[in-house]
Formats: sequence, structure tokens, C-alpha cells
Amino acid sequence: MRAIGYQTPLPIDAAASLVDIDLPDPQPSGCDLLVAVQAVSVNPIDAMVRAGAAPPAGAALPAGEWKVLGWDAAGTVVATGPEATRFRPGDRVFYAGDITRSGTNAALHCVDERIVGHMAASLDFAEAAALPLTAITAWEALFDRLDVRRPVPGAAAAVLIIGGAGGVGSIATQLARQLTDLTVIATASRPQTRDWVQAMGAHHVLDHAQPLAPQVQALGLGRPAFVFSTTQTMRHLADIAELIAPQGRFALIDNHPTLDIVAFKRKSVSIHWEAMFTRSLFATPDIAAQGALLDDVARRVDQGQLKTTLGTRLGPIDAATLKRAHALVETGASIGKVVLEGFGQVGKA
Repeated sequence: MRAIGYQTPLPIDAAASLVDIDLPDPQPSGCDLLVAVQAVSVNPIDAMVRAGAAPPAGAALPAGEWKVLGWDAAGTVVATGPEATRFRPGDRVFYAGDITRSGTNAALHCVDERIVGHMAASLDFAEAAALPLTAITAWEALFDRLDVRRPVPGAAAAVLIIGGAGGVGSIATQLARQLTDLTVIATASRPQTRDWVQAMGAHHVLDHAQPLAPQVQALGLGRPAFVFSTTQTMRHLADIAELIAPQGRFALIDNHPTLDIVAFKRKSVSIHWEAMFTRSLFATPDIAAQGALLDDVARRVDQGQLKTTLGTRLGPIDAATLKRAHALVETGASIGKVVLEGFGQVGKA
């Protein structure tokens, strides 16, 4: 099968950072699905692993071995493992994969069916591939970690989403607006990103290039109960500690070697560091919750409650185009999700 991989973590402009390769077709086992990949999206974690800045990364692989990246995917089931029961060949699926396994930048991919969702009928493959990783991240952060349906006494019934135009921020804004009664405050700094965030459903849009605490105060809502930071958390940490309500709840997803949370102690703020790969990484007893979550997202898309966060559509899925996608994601200025689509004819399982 065709795939894109690398053998040494390198900057994206290096010739060998991503290479077109040919690999044996994978074979499904256990509760695996074998999926013919039709579209993939690129997330910051893809670029971080490729550059050696996040696990699984590090030193060069043994001679002759290739690392294949990619977690978000949409495609068609072509075969199932002996223990798989939720899907059949021909089903259209979408999922965010497992960081410990070979990735989705390949024509054929094996994935545990428990973390797979049935694709929304109203979306094409590229539109669907934009959603899984960010939807799971946003859903878990809002409802499992921040528990936004449980009020904070005395706080404004509001959530501040920092980085509203990014992949996670885009779907988090929709989820908070559609599934809660919270006032949704999101941040963006450019005219086009402000327009995007408003289209996602934010009640108010703040400029994260400026101090956030005075802007929140100027809204006249009071101190928000919840803050969800999707990017540049260290830059905004002091502002977050100032603006959040006493006993508020704060979640973040970006990576930091250290995080000084002393300023949150006097307000008894709870802090939640969300990682959507936790369930698959540790095979938690509730791992199937992610498949159910994606089924729910697809249902809500078909009902018109949620929409794809696809921002840039690229193709085909090859090394040259994937390099362009990684470079775009690494700028931190992309809007929504960057998606590649189309391997062409794939081999038989």
C-alpha cells in the first residue's frame, strides 16, 4: 500500500521529513477494522511528533523502518478482525486513532473499532475527517473535565474559549453554544478569524492579542465559571487566574514542560489537562466512550446542530501535499482544520 512516513525527526523543509513509501497491507486482528482511508486531517500533534517534540518521537528509527503519522481519518471499512461487531465492510467511518499505533497517512489503516464512529451521512470524507480528534478533545474537556453542566456558585454562567478559530476551539464553541445554556466567549485576533468564530456560534469575541481580563470585565457578565485554553496558555496564564471566578474550573490542552499554577490557589480553581489519547493509550475501561461520542457528533451533524470545521481542503494524500499541510499547521495561523483527501485506487486487503 501507499503511505507517507519518515525515519528521522526533521524540520518540515528537510527533503526527508516526509517521504512517499510503499508498505505491506496491514491485517486486522481482535476488534480492529481495516479502513480504506479517503481523507485525513493534520493536527498540531502530527507536526510535534514529526519534529521530535512529542512522543512517540525521539531518535531515528532502526534501519529500514518507517514511522507513519496521522490520526484523524475518514474512510470505508474493507475488513474486520474476528472480535469486531459494530461495523461491516462498506461502512463509512471516521475516527482519531491511537497514538501508539501506525498512523492514518496510509491507503489502508487498522484501528480499534471501539474508538471509531459511523460517519455523518450529510458529510463528504474530507468534511468528516476534520472532526474526530478535535471533537473528542473539546467534548472531553467541556463535559468530562470541566463538567460545564454543573454550575459554579456565584460565577457567571459563561465559558471563555481561548483560540476560538483553531480546530479544537471551533468545535468547542459549537458544542458549548448548542449543548449548554452558557454564554460562549471565544478569542480571535484577525478579521477573518473573528468572522469564523462568530459563525461557530460565539456570543462574544475577544482579541487574544490584547490582555483578556479587562476585556472580560468590560462585557459586564461577571467572572466566568469556566476557561478552556486551546493554545498559548502560558501567554495568558496570569490573565486567566485574574478573570476566572472563585472555585472556577480551568482546562488546557497545549504542551508545557512546566506550568506555574500558584496564582490559582487563592481561588481554589481546579485545573484539568486534557489529552484525548488517554483512553486508547491506557486501554481504559471506558475506551468505547469515544466511539459512542463520535456517533453522537455524527448524529448532531446530520440534525444540523453541529457543522464541520474544515478550513482548508488539500489533495491528494502524498508527501508533497502533507508537507504543505504540516507547514501550514506549524504557523499557528490556520483557520479550522487542514484536510487532505484522495489516495486514488487502493490495494485489496
